[in-house]
Amino acid sequence: MGHVWPEIHALSTQPPSEFSSLRVAIVHYWLVGMRGGEKVIEDLCLLFPQADIFTHVVDRAHLSDTINRHNITQTFVGRLPGAKKHYQKYLPLMPRALESLDLTGYDLVISSEAGPAKGVITDPDALHVCYCHSPMRYIWDQYHVYRAQAGLLTRAVMPILANSLRIWDASSAARIDHIVANSQFIRRRLRKAWGRDSQVIHPPVDLGAFKQSSAATPGDFYLYVGELVRYKRPDLMIDAFNQTGRKLIVIGDGPEKDDLQSIAHSNISFLGRAPFDVLKDHYARCQALVFPGVEDFGIIPLEAMASGRPVVAFAKGGALETVQDGITGVFFSQPTPESLNAAISRLETDILPNADPRAISNTMKKFGRPRFRSEITQMLSSQLQQQGA
Repeated sequence: MGHVWPEIHALSTQPPSEFSSLRVAIVHYWLVGMRGGEKVIEDLCLLFPQADIFTHVVDRAHLSDTINRHNITQTFVGRLPGAKKHYQKYLPLMPRALESLDLTGYDLVISSEAGPAKGVITDPDALHVCYCHSPMRYIWDQYHVYRAQAGLLTRAVMPILANSLRIWDASSAARIDHIVANSQFIRRRLRKAWGRDSQVIHPPVDLGAFKQSSAATPGDFYLYVGELVRYKRPDLMIDAFNQTGRKLIVIGDGPEKDDLQSIAHSNISFLGRAPFDVLKDHYARCQALVFPGVEDFGIIPLEAMASGRPVVAFAKGGALETVQDGITGVFFSQPTPESLNAAISRLETDILPNADPRAISNTMKKFGRPRFRSEITQMLSSQLQQQGA
């Protein structure tokens, strides 16, 4: 979404000695900013300080020092005109680009998948683990959404290109030794798209980076944080707050921003991209975070809850695994302004009068970075033992 992330700090323990002698390759779809997928890469970088990183496109100016300390190799896509900004337009070339990478000699390959990353060719004896944030949305469950908002030429060619990409995406899944999904929701989607089961390990949240709400009475505003893109349903939220006049602050940018601003009433403010300190302050002072879309996992609600504030979320996707209805937030069941407003009214009646920021924050401990590191380490140790058996 474009806010500036703080640099994370290495955990107190050193990487397991069993990993230190491994030659490790981390493959990520593109490295042009610091979002949820890149925060996973950061933790993998701390676990494997010796790892080389491979990606289609890299923009080091928008990466953390943790990632930038590593050797990063681009595919040929990164050398194409305008690739840093328009990398998604080169999607049809990415399967060939991945298969052109020479990963000879690597013992462990970890692919981080949401755009094409897993389709690399590895040594027969190498262990290939894929951490999947989502099967590619633009060719699977969000295909019709992306096509509807595309230009005329893209809409015309998408049916042909998407069909070929789906065939490649499903067939290249056979090259993976072990698949990790970031949520049960993604595990179900992977069964549909790739026909394979997976292990669930939730992504890490740097809980210590967020300050807990300490005010007896929070601010008078609700908060939205995230990209302003169609599938996240910010339009539904704007319609809902237009109806009631409740105050809403929107942090984030995206292609829908101008249209949303044009229909928003004066009770809705758009801050655009915000520095991390501004984001952290708004998390801690909001009445609640509004989360209207269907997300694969959804780091943003966890950041809000780590700050001690509840969440109003659509009852689908990864939020069902993190938000506890009636305790850390409320769900709305229909993707309509009326359903969202009814949930906010319930929040104001049943949750906010007795909300305990500390109790809300404490529920997030199971999603912290030490838990992620422990589960990833156990999974990799087990898989490496099986590989060597």
